[in-house]
Amino acid sequence: MPYSVTAINENCKNCHRCIRQCPVKAIRFTDDRAYVIHEDCVLCGRCFLVCPQHSKRISNETDKVKEFLRNGHKVIASLDPSFVAKFEGIGMANMRKALQSLGFFEAEDASLGAAIVKREYERILKEEKPDILISSACHSVNILVQKYYPQLLPYLAQVVTPMEAHCREIKRRYPDVKTVYISPCISRRDEAEQCGSVDAVLTFKELSKWMIQEGIQLDKEIEQSGQGCRSGLFAVVGGIIKSMEPVPGYEYIAVDGMKSCISALKDINDGDIHSCFFEMSSCFSGCVGGPLLDHYYHSSIKEHLAVCRRAGDDDGKVTQPDITEIKKEFPAISRNVVIPSEEEITKILNQMGKFKRADELNCGFCGYHSCREKAVAVYQGKAEINMCLPFLKDKAESFSHSIVKHTPNGIVVLNEDLIIREINEATKNILNLSDTESVLNRHVETILESEPFKEVLLTKENLRERRMYLEKYDCFVEQTIVYVQDSHRLICILRDITNEEEKRIKMENISQQTIMVTDTIVANQMRIVQDIASLLGETAAQTKIELAKLKESMSDE
Repeated sequence: MPYSVTAINENCKNCHRCIRQCPVKAIRFTDDRAYVIHEDCVLCGRCFLVCPQHSKRISNETDKVKEFLRNGHKVIASLDPSFVAKFEGIGMANMRKALQSLGFFEAEDASLGAAIVKREYERILKEEKPDILISSACHSVNILVQKYYPQLLPYLAQVVTPMEAHCREIKRRYPDVKTVYISPCISRRDEAEQCGSVDAVLTFKELSKWMIQEGIQLDKEIEQSGQGCRSGLFAVVGGIIKSMEPVPGYEYIAVDGMKSCISALKDINDGDIHSCFFEMSSCFSGCVGGPLLDHYYHSSIKEHLAVCRRAGDDDGKVTQPDITEIKKEFPAISRNVVIPSEEEITKILNQMGKFKRADELNCGFCGYHSCREKAVAVYQGKAEINMCLPFLKDKAESFSHSIVKHTPNGIVVLNEDLIIREINEATKNILNLSDTESVLNRHVETILESEPFKEVLLTKENLRERRMYLEKYDCFVEQTIVYVQDSHRLICILRDITNEEEKRIKMENISQQTIMVTDTIVANQMRIVQDIASLLGETAAQTKIELAKLKESMSDE
């Protein structure tokens, strides 16, 4: 069976919004992605509605219906009475016309099925006189009771839903037709898979898209008030009760929204409620608040009024079937639930950084009502430990604090008024401060020159690795100033380079001394060379004179 709701995991951004909104926590987070747990899901559609990344996909049967039409089947549409909320100003006549343009043989208002169902509710209350009766018109509520409150199944009306009742009635009149139910509901597709009277389910959103593709426009029409069936009120909260004839001795209570239904079921389970009929709808405002109504702006009051104005004073022409034909058993649906021991819960809480009750903030960021509930989900493989904002915050702060505490560099944090807000131990050591508290909340000029900071504030350009001598502290530092615009803070990083600078100066002195010695040696060498050259020059001159005399003497002889 194809699941009605699936997740497109590559779209998930790990915001946890779906788990916060899911009334039964049927979402599993693994590797920072959300997955629908089908055995726990009640198909209310809240995750689909609230996901900002559209990572939830609803199964689509448009192609299945088109295939019916291509194969020559007669197809009759059963239209949920909430259609007046989706298709504003469009009556049943024009809806029928539009559906016939798509190829449907006929289209009928499913209010006829609702009339059959509510009459059976009335009979049960009058004849069987149960202490408590819960309406079975909403498939999601039925699943909720079957999965989570099986002990309350005796209170759930053993009656088919209006969808199934109407489609059975259609097939009674037209044995060979295909029936297609059209509504704003997600769970109807799952229900159709379980019964043989509904061949396919479309949502209003899918129908709208199909009509646009075929170029079919719905014509506005003026439909007089009261033209519909009285049981069309099923589409709004309290509508089932309004359509019924009250039975003396019973209180009639309408509950809408899955969380409210869960709360009511808990109250019923406590055993203090008696002689009540409960109309339950998983959607706020009833079916007009369905997840696939496809409204950009949802106005429950306006839509409620549209349904009420259309509803008539009677149930129309509908034959009530035999009790056996509309009776439906709702068996319990088992779930594989493993409950951890108190010791295992405590161990997980400790891993989340929660060692005492005061650490359990129960902030709800993870989507669970309490830290203990989240720990149970972790044990069951539905959640991860890091799905905890305080835990991640403490972890990040602990990590950053560890870095700031152990870095050899001085760190000073200032606001835009150049007031010192934070200072680490390394700064204290570099600047020989007696303590860090004495400079907190004081102007930066208390310890450093303010001009570089003012320059960074003015230009919004960071100053990086500027070497400077701090005469006041007799040390050399490499100063970096970063402006953090988001937090309106200045961060100054001081790297102590005194040893490096002293070594550099020492090497420069050695270099200068080497140069001076070299110059002296070179000068001395040049003087010696000059002296030698002078002596050589005198000797050569004297030799020349003597040789000349010798030459002259020999010539005379």
